[in-house]
Amino acid sequence: MRLRLKWKFTWFLAGLLLFTVAVLSSLVLQGVRSYQREQMENTMDGLARTAQVRITQQYVTGTPIPSQTFMKIEGQKLAIELSATSHHRVILYDMGGTAVGDSLPMAARPDVQSPLTYALQNKIAYVIVGDTLQYLSPLSGPDGQIGVIHFESSLKDQHSFDRELVLLFLYVGLAVLGFGLLFGLLYMNRHASAISQLKRAAEHIQMGRYLEAPPLTRLDELGDLSHGIYDMSKAIQANIHTQKQFFDNVSHEFKTPLTAIKANADLLQMYGDDPAMTHQAGTAIAGEASRLHALVEKALQLSAMGTYAFEHRPEQVPLHEMLEELCLRLLGKAEKSGITIHRELAPATIWADPNSLRHIFLNLIDNAIKYNTQGGSVTVCTHAMHQQVDVLIQDTGVGISEEERKRIFDPFYTIHPDRARQTGGTGLGLSLVKQFVEREHGKIRVENGPNGQGTTFIVTFEALRLQV
Repeated sequence: MRLRLKWKFTWFLAGLLLFTVAVLSSLVLQGVRSYQREQMENTMDGLARTAQVRITQQYVTGTPIPSQTFMKIEGQKLAIELSATSHHRVILYDMGGTAVGDSLPMAARPDVQSPLTYALQNKIAYVIVGDTLQYLSPLSGPDGQIGVIHFESSLKDQHSFDRELVLLFLYVGLAVLGFGLLFGLLYMNRHASAISQLKRAAEHIQMGRYLEAPPLTRLDELGDLSHGIYDMSKAIQANIHTQKQFFDNVSHEFKTPLTAIKANADLLQMYGDDPAMTHQAGTAIAGEASRLHALVEKALQLSAMGTYAFEHRPEQVPLHEMLEELCLRLLGKAEKSGITIHRELAPATIWADPNSLRHIFLNLIDNAIKYNTQGGSVTVCTHAMHQQVDVLIQDTGVGISEEERKRIFDPFYTIHPDRARQTGGTGLGLSLVKQFVEREHGKIRVENGPNGQGTTFIVTFEALRLQV
């Protein structure tokens, strides 16, 4: 049977309290009984001393006679007198162990042979039988011991007190056990509830529902564990987001060369008898295939290393040359769609990662072709001024409304869902483009084209100062 944690702690706490009460009760009872014994011995010793003084006085002031004769003559009278003053039964014995006086001569005489023998050796002896104390003390005269005095005392009140004290501790123990269970359950229920919250939080993480805040706010170990689970949730979420972003980037990196390969393959089918076109298309396909192979190798390498991000290696990039190369790579796709690509590329050099720049401008030029009108055009321009470089990519498509321009860089947002499905768009391209631009410390914005026709994307980077 599975026992819940709160019950384990509750029973442990109650058991610990009960054990503590039992130990304390035992120690207190031992202390009380030790104190009672000490008080009883002191009381009986005081009575024996008083009796000794009275018997010595009677013996000294009377007619000089042998001690044993004195005990036989005066024993009964002295026993009655001493009983009246001590409020205890008194029995006097001579040195032969014979009772010579008894304050209660009609009552049954207790068997005290063993302690009497001990007391006749001038030693104090007592024995407790049931609720009765038999206390025997030696009596001394001028010439030595003359006999033994025996006090019989009732211990009923003392034993009744002991029993009441035991019952009191028993009731206290049961009360402590009950309250320990109650308050232990209430107290441990709070901790068990906190542990259950942490368990549910772990189950949510297991199901992919990540935490937005620590499940508990406490200043103890459970609070530390709560923050640890929250940090773990954030780390897992960030790792999964990084992986997803990596796969999105890889898919887009694959998509562009595959699109170029397909477009050039279509050109080969359409103009297979044109040697110049065949050479151009074949060269483009070979270049894109090599780039695609390099991407696959890099992706496999990063996956094996557990790293989900392409290396960022900035260097000096002649931006006008790269844009010229990219326009030529997409020329086949543009011609297939009846789109003309115009290039106005002023010399400009920036410091950036070439792969990131290729991703940015391939996506922007590809979109300009994809969402253009039949027979339209794409214009790619560079302007270097005021220590910055602006790259303009204009198309003659249907344009983008102001409301749509506010959301165009949101992940998975597509302006024309039907056309996106036809062209294979996912709505991630521009979102990734913006991320790459910002990683290169650049800015991107979108505006309407000239005379309100089409769309213009403007990407701005800091120009590189070349030292001569």
